[in-house]
Amino acid sequence: MSNSVSIIAKRLEHASDLPLPKRMTPGSSGCDICAAIDKDITIDAGGRALIPTGFCFETPLGYEIQVRPRSGLAFKSGVTILNTPGTIDADYRGEVKIILANFGNEPFTVKRGDRIAQLVPMKVPETVDFTESDSIADSSRGAGGFGHTGV
Repeated sequence: MSNSVSIIAKRLEHASDLPLPKRMTPGSSGCDICAAIDKDITIDAGGRALIPTGFCFETPLGYEIQVRPRSGLAFKSGVTILNTPGTIDADYRGEVKIILANFGNEPFTVKRGDRIAQLVPMKVPETVDFTESDSIADSSRGAGGFGHTGV
């Protein structure tokens, strides 16, 4: 049984010298993707910026690509991704852009080629049907959420 997926990447002109997204270690789930910017972009503390990657993807039906933060950026600089995990749908063909947010205390500068996010291909159902009902089955958790299990 194969556990692989083939995703076609279209390189845009402004990413001509950047690598394709790739796993940095054999056990990595995510494939790092870089900033395809012409000049440095500084994100002030508390600010955000939309960073182009220079790639469009053709993802097979039944898959999505999740956009996730890089843990090193989050820990070292307080920089993460808004709307995370972001979803690149199988039928989206535009350039992937990453919404970086700076929750750190200092301005953060993004440079061309910086690894700014990781892409994780995920299998999703090809069809989903919601059925309306006046009731749903009980569970041991019930309606508990938002920290209901304590600290």
